[in-house]
Amino acid sequence: MTPPLLQKNDEIRVIALSISMNRSPQSVIMHATKNLEEMGFCVTFGKNVMKENCMRSSSVEDRIADWNDAIADPNVKMILAATGGYNVNQILPYIDMDALRANPKRIAGYSDITALNNAIYATTGIVTYQSPNFITLGMQKGLEYTLKYFKQIMTSIDPILVERSSEWSDDYWEIAQDKRTFMKNDGPFTIQEGKAEGTIIGGNLCTLNLLQGTPWMPSLKNSILFIEDDDLSGKDMPEEFDRNLVSLMQLPDFSGVQGIVIGRNQKKSEFSQTKIMHVIKTKKELSGIPVIANTDFGHTTPRITLPIGGTAHIRATTQSTSIEIEQ
Repeated sequence: MTPPLLQKNDEIRVIALSISMNRSPQSVIMHATKNLEEMGFCVTFGKNVMKENCMRSSSVEDRIADWNDAIADPNVKMILAATGGYNVNQILPYIDMDALRANPKRIAGYSDITALNNAIYATTGIVTYQSPNFITLGMQKGLEYTLKYFKQIMTSIDPILVERSSEWSDDYWEIAQDKRTFMKNDGPFTIQEGKAEGTIIGGNLCTLNLLQGTPWMPSLKNSILFIEDDDLSGKDMPEEFDRNLVSLMQLPDFSGVQGIVIGRNQKKSEFSQTKIMHVIKTKKELSGIPVIANTDFGHTTPRITLPIGGTAHIRATTQSTSIEIEQ
């Protein structure tokens, strides 16, 4: 089920589903609000969005209270995560999935929000969105590509042919908005050739793996996996990515995966093209399916918005790649 498209003047409710928004600069919050308002939307905030405990988030009770308020409010058409973090999976047992089925809304965010997005789709069949978080929209430079795909997928049902961005960035932009560093984007590259279509599943790989063995893990049957990871493990990131991928591959329904799309890696990870190729090519279970890497999603800027539960059509040759997504 695809939730209703956003219309002009629709209300977007920002909730701190994972860590608090308390540490985000007010200038960033104001700019993110301005960007959404300029797209024609109304922005409101959960009552507990600024609460923070020793784990940098509010309590499960506070987060669920904000969630329930948004679900029950007929004016709220979309719930947008304030930011990512570490513990959105804490709230999964307390989400009233029946209430969401009765009041389907657009649920969006990325990173830690991967667990929520995939759990909701697995449980209800409602398409969710691996999108920039609210705070991400507070960038003052280099946001055009991200905003383009966010608005396009939130307001239109038309299929989207993903074009590569011209440049990318991986810097601490919240701290110094006027000192951004942008690099030329070499674009996606093919690791294994082929073409495939399937249901979009995934997001942040290590967070998706938190759902294994729970009622909220989505089926991988007839899927296209979109996976990426951050640089929290530093130079060990290639090894972390490798074992997280293997963990996913050991699920009984992994044979249903039709193709894999890997997001662009952060600089500190030192996850080079050579290492990515090695990770994929040493997995005999992946032979015969197309694999594309270095695409515009993940923890770098800019990023596309992906419908979890939507459909992807991918094509990979040694000369070119193409990705088309539809809700």
